[in-house]
Amino acid sequence: MPEVAIIGAGQTPYGDFPLKGVKELFAEAYQEALASVDKGLDPNLIQALFLGSLSAGNGFQLGQLAPLLAGHVGLPDIPAVRVENACASGGFALLTAVQAIASGAYDLVMAAGVEKMRDVSSVQSKYWLGISGDTEYERLAGSTFAGIYAAMARRYMEEYGLKKEHLALVAVKNHRNGALNPKAQFRREITLETALKGVEVAYPFNIWDCCSTTDGAAVVIICNAKKAKDFTNRPVKIIGWGAGSDYLAIHDRDSLTSLKAVKNAAQTAYQMAGIKPQDIDFAEVHDCFTIAEILAYADLGFCQEGQAHRLLEEGVTSLEGRLPVNASGGLKAKGHPIGATGIGMACEIFHQLRGEAERKERQIRNGRTALSHNVGGSGGSATVFIYQREGE
Repeated sequence: MPEVAIIGAGQTPYGDFPLKGVKELFAEAYQEALASVDKGLDPNLIQALFLGSLSAGNGFQLGQLAPLLAGHVGLPDIPAVRVENACASGGFALLTAVQAIASGAYDLVMAAGVEKMRDVSSVQSKYWLGISGDTEYERLAGSTFAGIYAAMARRYMEEYGLKKEHLALVAVKNHRNGALNPKAQFRREITLETALKGVEVAYPFNIWDCCSTTDGAAVVIICNAKKAKDFTNRPVKIIGWGAGSDYLAIHDRDSLTSLKAVKNAAQTAYQMAGIKPQDIDFAEVHDCFTIAEILAYADLGFCQEGQAHRLLEEGVTSLEGRLPVNASGGLKAKGHPIGATGIGMACEIFHQLRGEAERKERQIRNGRTALSHNVGGSGGSATVFIYQREGE
């Protein structure tokens, strides 16, 4: 099976961009990705586009969004397809692109994601995000997206002694990291006191436990690893990948304190890469709510079940810790433009592994192997990727 490598990556700043549409956002990320290819890249060598997007502005050009954007950047003839899997749309677009290269069907493709979330009303937004769960048994029964994850947090509290302070530690850490990231939606630190006193959303969550709605786009350029040196002397290989799914409604699942889709995806990725969780140097994980990052720690094998909050207490996952998590600021501070999120994680890891973080204060030192984790909805689907830079 051909090995797979990323040779270029670009993303827009994440935030609120009322004067930019999906075309402008996609083109900005695409141009940055092209410019990041050290030896240059003729766009005509790109053979396909796999685009993650949930709605891209409440249905804007939803049916033919991928061909629209490919044509907008001068690639009207390549196969272009939209991939949708709720908040994991970007991760599954990346999975499709990686599998396309690994199968030998293509030598060089783009995986991308784009979303316009800030130009819809609050009423539309509530409906839009609600479709990521079981509509009949969850949304129409009165539950919200925050409410579903709050139920998980509450159960974790009952079973393992989690406290609201632990949730707040995730928010404080990721806002601190986001303050160092010039592309993050929220670039200011918050104190633990602030994180504990936010406006209540769904117990035990307040506003600081929840990610925001975001505009943004991200693009990675992927090729057969044997040809990567034609374009760059510093490719980043994707050495393992996995995906998983589970019941969409949480009342059908065996546990509320673990996501089976993530565990299965991670196990597959580790086996393919031939490594163990302790070999990961840093990670970008899906923290749509603070509890989601805490769940990820055990599901990805970074600790034992029920011990995740200990990593926060000990500073293990801080930027200076043994296993930095969400150096970008995560969904919590960097932002969560749904279709772009999984691709943006790959962008962050690509630049971190190459020593290209925009500010030295947030550059992870001596990182060689990294992981990204992208979750759909409340855990109905998930992808995990493992990345490695060549050499020492």
